Amino acid sequence: MNAPATTELPVVVIGAGPVGLAAAAHLIEEGIEPLVLEAGATAGTAVRDWAHVRLFSTWGEVIDPAAEKLLAPTGWTRPDPDTYPTGGQWAEQYLQPLADALGDRVRLGARVTGVSRTARDRIIDADRDQQPFVVHLTHTDGREERVLARAVIDASGTWTTPSPAGSSGLPALGERAAADRITYRVPDLKDPAVRARYAGRRTAVIGSGASAFTALAYLADLAKSADGTATKGVWILRRGISGSTFGGGTADQLPARGALGLAAKAAVDEGHADAVTGFRTEAIERDPDGRLILIGDDGRRLDPVDEVIVLTGFRPDLSFLNELRLGLDERLQAPTELAPLIDPNQHSCGTVYPHGHRELSHPETGIYLAGMKSYGRAPTFLAMTGYEQVRSLAAALAGNTESADRVELTLPETGVCGGAGLFDDPAAAQTDQGGCCETPEPALVQVGVGAPAVASVDEAPAGGCCGS
Repeated sequence: MNAPATTELPVVVIGAGPVGLAAAAHLIEEGIEPLVLEAGATAGTAVRDWAHVRLFSTWGEVIDPAAEKLLAPTGWTRPDPDTYPTGGQWAEQYLQPLADALGDRVRLGARVTGVSRTARDRIIDADRDQQPFVVHLTHTDGREERVLARAVIDASGTWTTPSPAGSSGLPALGERAAADRITYRVPDLKDPAVRARYAGRRTAVIGSGASAFTALAYLADLAKSADGTATKGVWILRRGISGSTFGGGTADQLPARGALGLAAKAAVDEGHADAVTGFRTEAIERDPDGRLILIGDDGRRLDPVDEVIVLTGFRPDLSFLNELRLGLDERLQAPTELAPLIDPNQHSCGTVYPHGHRELSHPETGIYLAGMKSYGRAPTFLAMTGYEQVRSLAAALAGNTESADRVELTLPETGVCGGAGLFDDPAAAQTDQGGCCETPEPALVQVGVGAPAVASVDEAPAGGCCGS
C-alpha cells in the first residue's frame, strides 16, 4: 500500500462521545481535518445508556468552548449554564447537534478493531515514526475497512468494560453464571419493566462511589413508593464507613457532587439499606429458590438477594491498541506521566493537576488516550479535564507547542483528603479527619438514603474518592 504524505491525512478520533467530539472541534480550530469513528448508531452512545442519571456538573461545565464556536452558526441554543443536565439531555441537546455540525467527519457504526503503523508491527523499528497509522474498522453490516491517519486520539472511554464484582479484579466464582440477576449500570427505575425487576425485592449494591450513592438513593425512593413496599438494599463495601465515605460534602466545589453524598449521609438512620463493610466478594452462588448468595474472601455468606448491582468502576479496553508501543502505568493502565497525578493510592486534597499532550504522550509518537480512557482505572474524571486534554493535543499536533503547554483550566476541588491507602495495612488507615478510607473490622450498620440522587460523574456514572 503506497501511503500518502502523513500531513495530508486526517487525525482519527475514536469515539463520538463528549471528549471525542470536542477533539474534532479543536482539531478543526487548529486547521487539522478530523475523522471521528463511532461504534454506536448515534453520537454519545455510551452517554445515552445512562440517560436517566443527572450529571453533577452544570451545563456551563460540560460544553467545550471550541465545540460551542462550531455550533454557533447552526442556530444552536445554548442551555442554561447554571442547570444540571441528565445524560439524555446532554446527548440530545449538545452531543447530537455537535455531531450533526461535524457532518461527514463523523462515521457511525464504525467499530475500530485495530490500530498499527503502516507495514510495521510493534516489533519493527525502521522508519517507524515516519509511517502513517493504519486503523482497521468493521461496519455494522460486517464490511471491513482500513483508514490511514497522521495521528490517533483514542477517546473511546471505558463504558463498555465495567469492573467485576470479584475483589481480585477478576469475576467472582459464579458471577458469569448469575448474569441474569446482575447489572453493571445504575438501573433506570422510571422504566416500568426495570422498576418491576427491583420493586419489593432485596438488592445488593457493590461499590462506594457516586454510582453506588445514586443506585441506593433510587432504591430508597422506590421503597417509599406504593409499588415498592419491602424494597431493600444491601450496600457492599470492601472497606469501611468513615467521615469521607460520602464524599466532600459542603467542601466540594461541585455542589451537586457533594449533595449526592450528603443526601445519603443525612438519611443514614432511615433503614432503606443494610451496609456490609469489609466485605470482598469471592463467589456468588444460587440458593434453591434461585436467589443469589454473596460469599466473601473470609468465608462469610450473606443472606440471599434477588438482584445485584455491581458499580466497582471501569477499565480501559486496550486490545485493539496491541500493535502500538504504549507507555502505561502498571497499576492504573493510564499514561505513565499522568498516573502519579490521578493515582487513588496517593491522591491528596485539592485538584488533579490540569494536563495535556506531555502527560498523555507514549513511546509511540502520535497516539494519545484522551478522556476517561486516559485515566485507566482511576475514578473521578470530569468532562472539563477531557476538554482541556484535547485542546492541548490539537495544539501539539498543529505544532503550536506554546499553546499546547499552556494550562487553560482550573478544576474544582473534591473536598476529600487522602487516597485509598494500603487497605490491607492497618498502619496506613486514615482517621475521619483525614483519610479517604479506613480498614475497620467487618461490620453491619443501618444506612438509609432519603433523597433521590441528583448527580453523577460526567463521563460515566461512577467514581468517588475511593474505588470500592
